Amino acid sequence: MTPSTLPRSTPSAQNVDAAGVSAFVDALETTAGVEPHSIMLLRHGQVVAEGWWAPYSADRAHLLYSLSKSFTSSAVGFAVAEGLMGLDDTVLGHFPELDAEVTDPRSRSMRVRHVLAMASGHRAETLDRALAIDPVDVVRGFLLTPPDAEPGTVFAYNQPCTFTAGAIVQRVTGQSLSEYLRPRLLDPLGIGDVGWQRDESGRELGFSGLHATTHAIAALGQLYLQQGEWDGRQLLPREWVAEATRSHVSNAGESNPDWSQGYGFQFWMARHGYRGDGAYGQFAVVLPEHDVVLALTGQSLDMQAVLDAAWGHLLPAFGTDAAQVGDSSADASLATRLGDLALPGVAGPSEHDAAPVRPAAEEARVGDRHSPGTERLVSFTAAAGNDQPGLTGVELRASADTATTLTLVEGDARLVARVEAEDWVVTDGSGDGDGHDGTARTPVAASATRSADLLHVDLVFVETPHRLHLTLDEADATFTALWETQPLHAPALTQLRMPRD
Repeated sequence: MTPSTLPRSTPSAQNVDAAGVSAFVDALETTAGVEPHSIMLLRHGQVVAEGWWAPYSADRAHLLYSLSKSFTSSAVGFAVAEGLMGLDDTVLGHFPELDAEVTDPRSRSMRVRHVLAMASGHRAETLDRALAIDPVDVVRGFLLTPPDAEPGTVFAYNQPCTFTAGAIVQRVTGQSLSEYLRPRLLDPLGIGDVGWQRDESGRELGFSGLHATTHAIAALGQLYLQQGEWDGRQLLPREWVAEATRSHVSNAGESNPDWSQGYGFQFWMARHGYRGDGAYGQFAVVLPEHDVVLALTGQSLDMQAVLDAAWGHLLPAFGTDAAQVGDSSADASLATRLGDLALPGVAGPSEHDAAPVRPAAEEARVGDRHSPGTERLVSFTAAAGNDQPGLTGVELRASADTATTLTLVEGDARLVARVEAEDWVVTDGSGDGDGHDGTARTPVAASATRSADLLHVDLVFVETPHRLHLTLDEADATFTALWETQPLHAPALTQLRMPRD
């Protein structure tokens, strides 16, 4: 396979039943608590199915949340292979400036392999406690939070473990994680621009915050499936891949079956294969037994349901040398379907009650007529009970001969979105101004409808999983803002985008 792209094939050519893939897509679209944004399915190194639910698209990066951890793990793998750090190094040894402060013997004995395996000895997440000790330096706060047990003996999903592993890489290389990975992983795998959120210390988070395309997820999974080899080159050592993708500590106490099969080095073991995953349904699923990689993004609250659907529909769709499945007649139908994917738009009033919101319509504003060339600006203030407290104002600007726009006001920042109709309209933030006037460069898609004095607008932040429901009440000039899923660590709307230099 070439370093610049992943080769394409058809399902039947790779002994995959397209009907099974279609049934999986059905399940993603109809299961409560599941919202898909993209899918790429690879078999024998070939992409056999791919699609993006509009307004998401193949060329856009998507916030990966904790799937970022698997990329951080890979950075550690490269640094270990280059002799810059070792799995049996003590964590404290890489931060000698903290030696006098960190006196707890368990903290002092914690090793790199322990933090990679979420086996620091803590029995619960420590991020809030670490930040309470030191709001700037998570590593210091973490090492000053004594473990409850001997490192290596208990599992706890713990963000500072990954942050610390990533911080060590950034210290020993003198580069950010993305800079270090660029020539070693990103360029060889044909992964284009990525962005990684940073913390108060200026370090890339490691445990979350990476924005990358679905292609990047699929390529990482394929690299691990190929035991670190790519295009005839051994990028990651086979020994590293084997260590990273085996269970190091039991997590049998986890409630969901695919989260209780053991944990590797920032990879989850599963009932089938292993995976990296992130909040709201970001997945890199690797199935060595079937020579398959499944990459998914989404806004899903029930992540176990996504895997249940994969096991129920995809596993039977993979044929073997002894059992051929699929036929070419179903391939074209699946390709057509995957090319027409789209998320439902705003859930407003019924079709009978709804009215278009196109600016050229007879009524560009509900109940208000005006002639071409005139403009109407309506300002709304926040009603009680909003999910986004910093959002204090919304401005609706409409005329008969220009696009209707919404401007969301959050402090000195402004986010502009075009609003036309129920179909998604993407406002690419790169064209919204240079940022010096407070206008954000945050790509956002809008879908809108209205009834009576209410304008309903859904805003999808297309470089993240998240959707914001806005209701503008023109009778009293107020608005409500409710999240479909709450962003985890980007409190400002203008931060809901891929970081760019």
